[in-house]
Amino acid sequence: MSEIVAPHLRLGVNIDHVATIRNARGGAHPDPVRAALAAIAAGADGITAHLREDRRHIRDDDMIRLKAAIGATPLNFEMAATGQMLDIALAVKPHAACLVPERRTERTTEGGLDVVAGHDPLVAFASELRRAGIRVSLFIEPALEAVEAAHSIGAPVVELHTGAWCDAVLAGDTAKAAADFDRIVHAARRAHELGIECHAGHGLTFDTARLIATLPQVVELNIGHFLVGEAVFTGLEAAIARMRAAMIEGRQAVRPLHQAGAGS
Repeated sequence: MSEIVAPHLRLGVNIDHVATIRNARGGAHPDPVRAALAAIAAGADGITAHLREDRRHIRDDDMIRLKAAIGATPLNFEMAATGQMLDIALAVKPHAACLVPERRTERTTEGGLDVVAGHDPLVAFASELRRAGIRVSLFIEPALEAVEAAHSIGAPVVELHTGAWCDAVLAGDTAKAAADFDRIVHAARRAHELGIECHAGHGLTFDTARLIATLPQVVELNIGHFLVGEAVFTGLEAAIARMRAAMIEGRQAVRPLHQAGAGS
């Protein structure tokens, strides 16, 4: 079989929680657009922003300003698969739209999109985005059936939800962490086999990002809350530089892997 050679691992920086801090006080400071530009200056490959139905952090005008300010840098628009969000995405025309589940009662996205139960509506929704030239990504659980469904829907990209694994690592539950990581490994491999670009995100820290970086099928990490939290202590650019260093360290540990068998 052909070998998987690990490509450059991209870093997308989610600036949602800069807007969370702004909205807690009101006014314009801190500005998520300024944070996006600082992230790009520090080496971010893209900017991610989630426009929620309740506008708890990113607002409509933030999306417009972000698209205008960051120029050729890819803008990843996280959004629920609703008519309102589709209209906004078609107007803003981001580089990519990542479809995520969304409930008002959740503090943060609690799991992957149910691409099995929602298969048929998602086919039509993704088709509308593709016709506008917007790359479609599906935020899914690291499960083989979810990867298969994403392929059937026609999504060229999946982002594997790493939250359960990161929570297990943080809790020191080594058995669950090992099982969850194994699911991520197999989901990433299956995505690669199906020709789907594989991303990962949610809950990643320096240590867990370093480990995810050892998976050659994963080509992009999207990280936000942790980096904004670290920025309180070290500054955003320093936090991003340290994250980039952790990702590079993990990537350098990768040897070419055969598509099946090695690395379990």
